[in-house]
Amino acid sequence: MPRRVTIAHSPDADDAFMFYGLASGRVADPELELVQVLADIQTLNERALRGEYEVTAVSFHAYAHLTDRYLLLPHGASMGDAYGPLVVARVPLTREALRAAPVAVPGGLTTAALLLRFWDAALTQTPAPFDRILEDVLAGRAAAGLVIHEGQVTYASLGLVKIVDLGEWWTAATGLPLPLGGNVIRRDLGAPLRRRLSALLRDSIAFSLAHRAEALDYAMQYARGVDRVRLDRFVEMYVNDLTVAYGARGREAVARLFAFAYERGALPRFVTPEFVD
Repeated sequence: MPRRVTIAHSPDADDAFMFYGLASGRVADPELELVQVLADIQTLNERALRGEYEVTAVSFHAYAHLTDRYLLLPHGASMGDAYGPLVVARVPLTREALRAAPVAVPGGLTTAALLLRFWDAALTQTPAPFDRILEDVLAGRAAAGLVIHEGQVTYASLGLVKIVDLGEWWTAATGLPLPLGGNVIRRDLGAPLRRRLSALLRDSIAFSLAHRAEALDYAMQYARGVDRVRLDRFVEMYVNDLTVAYGARGREAVARLFAFAYERGALPRFVTPEFVD
């Protein structure tokens, strides 16, 4: 019987796009039964702390607390190169005004929330489901919101304004792309199985990029009302050469993020990223 392996990722267009090869069965291993589980990124971060899934997408912020159980896969990263999560509001706000009201954020373990703390530690963050943040800002339930995923390409059409792009800020400060999330694999699977699963993920991403139209068709079901043109733009932002393989620049960006966090007291210990190679 094939070995059953659970692969978890978020129900977002970029993740759906990169996992299309596996989801469609066009990329497969006859000795493995791959079961995909979908959950929002904060939920995946929390489940990874318990080691629930063999392979899962996590925020890099969360990975810093998972190194005893998981290794980073060298494929599947979401990195913004001079762009990233946005703080948006109904009207332009000064930093002082922003400090006067809580900012809705998509979970404390997300890299976006960590970056917002770096940008201004005086801000009050209030966790909210990531797919409800734009709605909360529009309805006045939140003065501002930290937007990840497709909201980065739709906020302006809703009449909201950008306060800060944390990816722009990070790249200006470091000269590196902003590592937001990646895929990790449990250490206890052993090196041979880890390498096989790593190759499957790499092949799935390569397949999707080579069959872009059909992979976008699949990803549309997770687009939350985003039209195909903007969906294509969003996928291009976060499924790119750095997704296929981190490369030296991508790995340096992850190491810099952890050093940055440790230096600012956001991590209890210095973290060195470890990859399946």
